[in-house]
Amino acid sequence: MLFKNHILLVLIIFFVSCGGDSEVGSSDPSNISLEVNIAEGNTGVVDIMVQADNAIEFQIDLGLNNGDIITNTTGLYTHTYEITGVYLISVKAIGTSGKFLSKTKEITVQVGEIGGPVTSDDGYITPLSYTGMSLVWQDEFNGTSLNELDWNYETGTGSSGWGNNELQYYTNANTSVANGRLVIVARKENINSSAYTSSRLTTQNKVEVKYGRIDIRAVMPEGKGLWPALWMLGTNINTVGWPACGEIDIMEMIGGGSNDSETHGTVHWSDASNQHASFGASKALTSGKLSDEFHVYTIIWDASSITWYLDDVEFNTVNTSPSHMDEFRSNFFFIFNVAVGGNWPGSPDGTTVFPQQMTVDYVRVFQ
Repeated sequence: MLFKNHILLVLIIFFVSCGGDSEVGSSDPSNISLEVNIAEGNTGVVDIMVQADNAIEFQIDLGLNNGDIITNTTGLYTHTYEITGVYLISVKAIGTSGKFLSKTKEITVQVGEIGGPVTSDDGYITPLSYTGMSLVWQDEFNGTSLNELDWNYETGTGSSGWGNNELQYYTNANTSVANGRLVIVARKENINSSAYTSSRLTTQNKVEVKYGRIDIRAVMPEGKGLWPALWMLGTNINTVGWPACGEIDIMEMIGGGSNDSETHGTVHWSDASNQHASFGASKALTSGKLSDEFHVYTIIWDASSITWYLDDVEFNTVNTSPSHMDEFRSNFFFIFNVAVGGNWPGSPDGTTVFPQQMTVDYVRVFQ
């Protein structure tokens, strides 16, 4: 799925000027000007220059909705925008009298590739057919938007941070489909009381799976506090609750340091005493990170067992034949999400770079 990126930079400019007073004195700022230059290419670099007579201080608001104002005496600033979008840059030129003049510019910046940061099809790939099996459902993400005949958006913060004290607010806006790929972006931005945003997608009540081989080809995000997951829940969760519905984690990763190279495969269920039980194992790459290129996360599931593979190398298996594990002989639906923070990964820290994203090339079910 190689593709070329076409960068479109659109600069929409309007000016608004105002003063701190209707009368201008000799020490008041005057003749304010604002120039914004967007670098060519997909770097997102923007140079900002504000000038005014009799100004001793300049305040620059980058339009990031995070409350941060840059203050300096030169009126020069360079910023790298990490997310494609429209930004309203506002500046103030403050004079020795304390009065000010202001100006604004609205810019539209296209950052990087629409389909995400992965610029090639590098990495592991699995076939479209297996001997003795049929492809019964797939999503190759070949459209221009999420196929809502198969997928649902779950939004908001859930109950107690989706049961895990997660920090993100899930929105539709953090999902895109283009160039044969699904992208879920985790951003550091404030919505309501949440400091981060991301997306959570499910096939609940639309696509259900019971047994078979499931292949998911994806590139992971990286960094402390990131928690991407490709997983499944029993379709009866609304009647029996969790963990009695059963949970199959095809892939989970908790980011940061060496964790960025390790995938976890786990099951959760309600045991014979009606208590939460789980069983899992992990596998790390011999070199590199799961964010470097595509890997394929696989389970092979039947009435008595589930086995996990990373790039067709087995790393975990569980015997599900006991009667108290009957959850795993029922239908399940898919969940794809990127959580930020939570009980397991902990919160992002100063080493975490945003935005981060999970890119999915395909999901395929064979039986």
